[in-house]
Amino acid sequence: MNDPTPQAQASPKKKPLDTVVKLALAVFFGSFALIWGGMYLSRPDRSIPPYSIGSQEGTAVSVHVPAWTSDTEIETLIQRFRKVGLETRNFGPMKIRPTTPDDPRGRYRRITIYIFTHDAWAEAPILHKYLTGEDREIREGFRRALRGFYHLTESEEEGRIGPLVDGPDSAATAAYSRQLFKDSIAAKP
Repeated sequence: MNDPTPQAQASPKKKPLDTVVKLALAVFFGSFALIWGGMYLSRPDRSIPPYSIGSQEGTAVSVHVPAWTSDTEIETLIQRFRKVGLETRNFGPMKIRPTTPDDPRGRYRRITIYIFTHDAWAEAPILHKYLTGEDREIREGFRRALRGFYHLTESEEEGRIGPLVDGPDSAATAAYSRQLFKDSIAAKP
């Protein structure tokens, strides 16, 4: 008769979380969401090989890719440069400083990109010596060490895999060097 009623046996009512605890939990989980979102939005482009800008002088840019980068991956990188050059001529998002900053028609009217797998060839003193032609051995070594090449002007573009060869492509040079494209392009107003 003195049995407790079913209501008396029920567990006591839970207290709601304090406002400070709720705020701390929101900050904790919100920070993880922000970190994940930032990592997702800033992830590298995996469709092209990783590269870094070695040096830049005037309209010439030397780029370094890892030594294990295949010709196919270098070709993909050259095709990306081509796409940017033809569509927007804005290489800024690709970490290249303006090559023609004072040109009212655009900041990237002319550009030549040299791609290397050995980072020493992409350094500023080597690029300078190549462009000025002051050291013949450096100039020849630079051309032989090249793994890829992209050139864009107002009227034409060219892309190559392998070292720069003197003269036209032949069967003898096809094993290690080939032209991907060389086209005239219509000047954009």
